[in-house]
Amino acid sequence: MTDLPTFIAGLPKVELHVHHVGSASPRIVAELAARHEGRTPVPADPAALADYFVFRDFAHFIELYLSVVDLVRDPEDVWILTHEVARELARQQVRYAELTVTPYSHVHRGIPAPAFCEAIEDARKRAAADFGIELRWCFDIPGEAGLPAAEETLRISLEERPDGLISFGLGGPEIGVPRPQFKPYFDQARAAGLRSVPHAGETTGPQTVWDALRDLGAERIGHGISAAEDPELLAYLAEHRIALEVCPTSNVRTRAVATIDEHPLRRLVDAGVLVTVNSDDPPMFGTTLNDEYAVAARLLGVGPEGLAALAKDAVSASFLDIGGKQRISAEIDAYVATGR
Repeated sequence: MTDLPTFIAGLPKVELHVHHVGSASPRIVAELAARHEGRTPVPADPAALADYFVFRDFAHFIELYLSVVDLVRDPEDVWILTHEVARELARQQVRYAELTVTPYSHVHRGIPAPAFCEAIEDARKRAAADFGIELRWCFDIPGEAGLPAAEETLRISLEERPDGLISFGLGGPEIGVPRPQFKPYFDQARAAGLRSVPHAGETTGPQTVWDALRDLGAERIGHGISAAEDPELLAYLAEHRIALEVCPTSNVRTRAVATIDEHPLRRLVDAGVLVTVNSDDPPMFGTTLNDEYAVAARLLGVGPEGLAALAKDAVSASFLDIGGKQRISAEIDAYVATGR
């Protein structure tokens, strides 16, 4: 068996919690910042971005995240961003990814919804041809923008309905943004066949996860790490096989968890909860999906076989069709069997 970093680098994977704009590489962010120099606080020097992306707390992270969102100002920017995100994921042997996309943020800044959806769809198809990766979309509500954003996100989802759209989400801050108020929007999205994948329980307690389950019909939970504080919730998640999309480095960088050693990943897994490993906003957090698998290996004390099992759990928790799940799972098994 090869060393663990080499094993991880070659392991076929899926990514279930990664944000569209938050995945912009330092090179792309710097190029966009240079185009808008004088009208943005974002540095146009890739080397300076590491210092720029030092977050005091979750609210500060949202502030800086939105400054990057503001760099994406036309459909060409959208296309380049999407194609580059796919390129980086494919380099890490990601076969399938469900990207969290926030159309409201771009439409609100002047990109027409049809043009936005056309750009991501064209980039999705091109990425499949160029890199062999399949992308799907989760259109999420930016919680900080309130119910008008929920209304607009639902409208775009149902009226535009791009071919890659499979789910409906809720992101942004949790504190001061109660989940139950979004129930009517999730009800309509679910009635239209979209899957429910809200963020919950990252910077707030277990009650937010319960609200996501009971009011929003959550089929997966973005983050959900505070579930570790509630034995009843852990048992419910385990019994109903409701997966958590866990992003360890992100939780530390946004101060949701004090240190990586205090991360509750091990408690979640030990409770029988279906856990998937993800990267969230990787360049902003100075990580990659491969890095997150290495973090998980250390926190869980597992080697190649354990990491392969985590990769297969992510396949299982995805919204891929049965044939797609079987294909990637078989590829993981074949990779492990070769000892590479």
